This record gives sequence, structure tokens and C-alpha cells, in this order.
Amino acid sequence: MKKTLIPALAMGLAATAAQAQDEVRLQLQWVTQSQFAGYYVALENGYYEEEGLAVTILPGGPDIAPPQVLAGGGADAMLNWMPSALAARERGLPVVNIAQPFVRSGLMLTCWADAGIAEPADLAGHTVAHWFFGNEYPFMGWMNQLGIPVDGSEGGVTLLQAGFNVDPLLQRQADCISTMTYNEYWQIIDAGIAPEELVTFRYSDYGMDTLEDGIWVLEDNLNDPAFFDKMTRFVRASMRGWEWAAENPDDAAMIVLDYDETGAQTETHQLRMMGEVALLVAGGDGMLDLESYERTVRTLLEGGDAVITAEPEGAWTHAVTEAALAN
Repeated sequence: MKKTLIPALAMGLAATAAQAQDEVRLQLQWVTQSQFAGYYVALENGYYEEEGLAVTILPGGPDIAPPQVLAGGGADAMLNWMPSALAARERGLPVVNIAQPFVRSGLMLTCWADAGIAEPADLAGHTVAHWFFGNEYPFMGWMNQLGIPVDGSEGGVTLLQAGFNVDPLLQRQADCISTMTYNEYWQIIDAGIAPEELVTFRYSDYGMDTLEDGIWVLEDNLNDPAFFDKMTRFVRASMRGWEWAAENPDDAAMIVLDYDETGAQTETHQLRMMGEVALLVAGGDGMLDLESYERTVRTLLEGGDAVITAEPEGAWTHAVTEAALAN
């Protein structure tokens, strides 16, 4: 009798433990890649499980707007660039930044060297391919500061929606395309284009860099102690994942590849990407740096009314990250 009761009891306890796990759905900013390695590492290494969490990572894409997914109840938390999130908040979606794993920006604008664009002011009259759904806001703010309209009018910039690849640039549909230091720039190089055929403008070199890939939730949810606790555990496990990924970039890239259900990513590209991403998260502990936050807000406000029109209030909290770091 004991031999049959003990396994049954063990199975019952295991089922109870599994049921006790709190579900978290994370909406990514983009497709499965090393840009999000910390979360996949936390999932693979069992960090979320240790925190009593059952985490589902939802890949993004060019036609997926994380704020819309969050607003519709399709996710508990989202990764989003701060310009997009702050614009969504101003439009009425009460999103709050609870953690900021990325401490510096990898955003660049890459142009053909023969397009006659020696400096950003030369973009007037040219076509620029950019990701939409809020990802274009840093560029719009930059152009507004330069007094260059982005509506395709004479003397302005014509915006073309970019997708998963850099075809708009390679096919000469656009003179410039938005790229990340860890991704699209290398897609161009891998396509056989020599670096000297290109001109790159890194946003940080012009004081136009804004915060990227923060963790955002809906403000009202934070009033629920159970949700607050769940997010505290989620941030703590995620930052463990990022720390491990930065210390083991090659292994982290291979974990990401295991979770890429599309099979579109390559080992070479993900290894290189993880090396670049490690530089963007280095030195961070998840706590939002207020100086970087204020620079981001100032950049968006000074850019005119294309992005945000007023100083945000209540758009961030240190409470979750402080609780996560305390344990």
C-alpha cells in the first residue's frame, strides 16, 4: 500500500506546486533574438521557476505594438522603448516603468555614403526607412529639433516602414535606414556592403539617445499587492538572467537560438548580437537612472509636439526594483 500511496502523494504535491506558480506574460519589443537574452536565460536556467513564476515570453514583430498588447490584456508586462511608452501614456494608456535593464542606447541611422548625407541636417529631401508602432518616435523627435518635417513634404523626410530586414536600403528604396548596433547594421554588412560605403549616425553622439527596452506595466495593476509581488519576483529573476547572459554571452546566444521557433536566426548573428547587447546592459542593476530618464524626456519635449507635449507624471517607479534588489 505504501508503495502506491507515496508516488500518488508526490504527484499530488507536484501538481499543487505547479498550480501555485504565478503566470507572467511578457511581450517583447521584437522577434526572438539576443536583444532579449536575459529573459530567455532566466527561463532556461530556472530563475523564474525558483521565484514561483510560470513565464511566457511573447515574441514581437514589425506589426506588433507592445502598448496595444498590454492595453488589450494580452500581456502582464511589456518591453518598450521609452519614447513609445511615454507617448502611449500621454494618449491615455497609464503605463509605468518598473525596471530598466538597458542603460545605454544602440540606435543608429545608417545611410548610403553616396546619398550626399554628411550630417543629420542633410536628411531633408531624403527617404528614411524606420520601424513604426512607436519605434519611430526618437527619429521624429530628432528631426523636429532640426526643423525637418517628417510628412514627406518638400524639404522634409519621407518615412518608409521597415520590417524584419534591411531590404529598403539594399534595394535603394530608402537612402537611410534605422539600425541597431547589435542587429540591422550587421545585416547590411553581411549582405556584402563594405563599411566605407555607409555613413552612420549614432543617436548618442548627438545627445539624442533615449532609453530602450524598459519593463512596463499598467499603473492600476501595481495597486494590487499580489501583482506588485509577482513583478518584484519577475524583475529579480530577469536581472539574474541578464547578469548571467552578460557574463556568458556565447552560451546566452545559444539559449536564444534554442527558443527561436522560426529558425530564422543564425549562430553567427546571435553570437555577435549578444556581444553588442552585453555592452548596453553592462553596469545596470535594473534601477531606472533618473538622469537618463530626464534626458529622454527633454529630448522628446524639445523635439516639438510629435512625440509628447508635456512632462510626464507618474511614468516610473523604483519601488519594484528596490524590492527586487532587497532580497
